[in-house]
Amino acid sequence: MMKIVFCLMIPFCAFAQSPAYPQDYFRNPLNIPILLAGNFGECRPGHFHSGIDIKTEGVENKPVFAAAEGYVSRVKLEPGGFGHGIYITHPNGYTTLYAHLNDFFPELQAFVRTIQYRQQRWEVDTSLPPAQFPVPKGKQIAWSGNTGGSTAPHLHFEIRDTKTEHPLNPMLFGLDIKDKTSPVVSEIALYTANRSVYEQEAVRLRVSKKNGVYSPAGDTVFVSGNSLFLGVAVHDFMEGSANTLSVYTAEWYLEDALMGRLTLDDIGYDETRYLNACADYRIHKQSGVWFNSLFLLPNNKLDKIYTRLQEKNGAISLAANRLNKVKIVLKDAAGNESVIRLNAWSGEAAPKPACNTLWTAGQKNGWESPNLKVSLAPAALYDDICFVQEKMPGRNGMFTRWTVHTPEVPLHTWSDISIRPETAIPFSLNSKIVMVQEDGKSKAGKAATLNMGWYTASFRSFGVYSLAVDTAAPLIKPLAKEGMVLGNKKEIAFLVTDNLSSVKRFSGRVNGQWLCFEQQGSKWFYRPDQHCPKGKNKLELRAEDESGNIRTATFSFTR
Repeated sequence: MMKIVFCLMIPFCAFAQSPAYPQDYFRNPLNIPILLAGNFGECRPGHFHSGIDIKTEGVENKPVFAAAEGYVSRVKLEPGGFGHGIYITHPNGYTTLYAHLNDFFPELQAFVRTIQYRQQRWEVDTSLPPAQFPVPKGKQIAWSGNTGGSTAPHLHFEIRDTKTEHPLNPMLFGLDIKDKTSPVVSEIALYTANRSVYEQEAVRLRVSKKNGVYSPAGDTVFVSGNSLFLGVAVHDFMEGSANTLSVYTAEWYLEDALMGRLTLDDIGYDETRYLNACADYRIHKQSGVWFNSLFLLPNNKLDKIYTRLQEKNGAISLAANRLNKVKIVLKDAAGNESVIRLNAWSGEAAPKPACNTLWTAGQKNGWESPNLKVSLAPAALYDDICFVQEKMPGRNGMFTRWTVHTPEVPLHTWSDISIRPETAIPFSLNSKIVMVQEDGKSKAGKAATLNMGWYTASFRSFGVYSLAVDTAAPLIKPLAKEGMVLGNKKEIAFLVTDNLSSVKRFSGRVNGQWLCFEQQGSKWFYRPDQHCPKGKNKLELRAEDESGNIRTATFSFTR
């Protein structure tokens, strides 16, 4: 039973101090006003967003400029992630990253192409010395694009600490970003702090704004037990853009005494997966809504962004038999503020349910039966779980399926799943076995290794696991008719997909010579360069999946 009361008081807040970053050193990397499609610290699947996404007016090929003097210290091309990226190291101890680009400036573009043909590999990740490509502030270094994991044209821009390589919050560096809009809160979440968050359902309460303060409706919030965890679903906005952004700080109070602070800045790529512990993973899997966790789970090593904690885990200790006035203060990087208030009444703690197989965060955990083994490293779990597994019949007479806990609980590290099939597998198929994982929404397969009758693969999430035989080669589907005429601005493109695992290798050759096909997701495309002769050509393609199945195909085109 739950009642909720309005609790309106004069807003009060201890302002968080921003780091002393330079305020006039970096310029806008574009020649258009900064409008954001995303900002630092946003919750993304498996990571915090590490920079700002600057809109490019819905188009590609906007000129991109060096934000300050320095030198090109790294160039990286990858099919997902940042796509085409340039890193510039600056003499003041910072490095900037420009990502999802199209072509680089001509000298750098020619240098990259030379590397690709020498290595016969499109993907590039190379570091460069200071004297090779120095750049003054304002030099055009590239054209904006939509490469890698981008879903719409924009420029991803980061400012990193050169020494630690940690991305910092670019909105704290004095860039001209107009923002007078306070964060908008939709819900709060309540948890019993003396129990694993994975062994309880959060109490979600919608809030509304009245007299400048957000509150849930009703009289009093009854809390099970005397210790409370808080979560908040909040979005920030800026003028001129409808895209949702992240807040910069969250502070939580009891009777106006600061209980803890969350600050979204200085998060390294080696730490970013802890997003799964800094947000309610289960709610996001169920509904797509992100709740920032205003508490520290036992095995969340990203503790540096949680400060001023009165309790070690960020909990709020409630006094019994009276109302406890709780407040949350949310700020964006421009200092715009929103306040949430509620009253909490501590009640008798609900008994903990019995657990037959307790797995403890921070320890090595495992399960073994005659046909299933699960092995988790000490870093895998953020909080304790009551582990469950279930054997299920296979589909269409195929191998047994195993439910390994629930996909609503995240794993931080890769973990080994091993299955011993109950029916004999012919020796000729041993190298064609893949392990398939399902989470209720999608499925994916990985090649499994065989050892002493067990097939093993590593995954970073729970779900339903089974073995399957993969004897089908990848499919190669042309995106244009064969015999097409290839003009200077056109491309040859193919969709290359696999049914159970993934495409491990893909290559294209003309007259026996390797061509630089670029990958973007399942699409592979080639744009004409000096390595492709004019006239009619025969193109030979080869695709191989993780199980060693190979598809070859021949096409013709005219350049």
